[in-house]
Amino acid sequence: MAYFPEYIDGYIPIIAFFIMGILLSLFLLVLSLWRGPRRPDVAKNAPYECGFEPFQNTRRQFDVRFYLVGILFILFDVEIAFLFPWAVTFGTMGLLGFWSMMIFLGVLTVGFIYEWSKGGLEWE
Repeated sequence: MAYFPEYIDGYIPIIAFFIMGILLSLFLLVLSLWRGPRRPDVAKNAPYECGFEPFQNTRRQFDVRFYLVGILFILFDVEIAFLFPWAVTFGTMGLLGFWSMMIFLGVLTVGFIYEWSKGGLEWE
């Protein structure tokens, strides 16, 4: 294409795919708002409680351990995701890359053992 510099030619399909995705999403959103049925009733507007009637206020407090386990899962999951690029480039990094990852894994292991010993992973 003569309109763009040569280095942008490789990105044109990606940009076109991105624009088509946005346009399709907007089209489907508008279509569902325009053509979708709107028949609210008591059951649809009620809070969902696993198929049975709610027996307490839906704004009750949750135990902090629920959030702690969720945050710990995300934390360890994201940290483990750092292992994939390290494994791909392992052959080119040498000893510095190896020992850097061993220190990272050591800190991760110490944090995991600390949480385990404090009972942060216990669920009642």
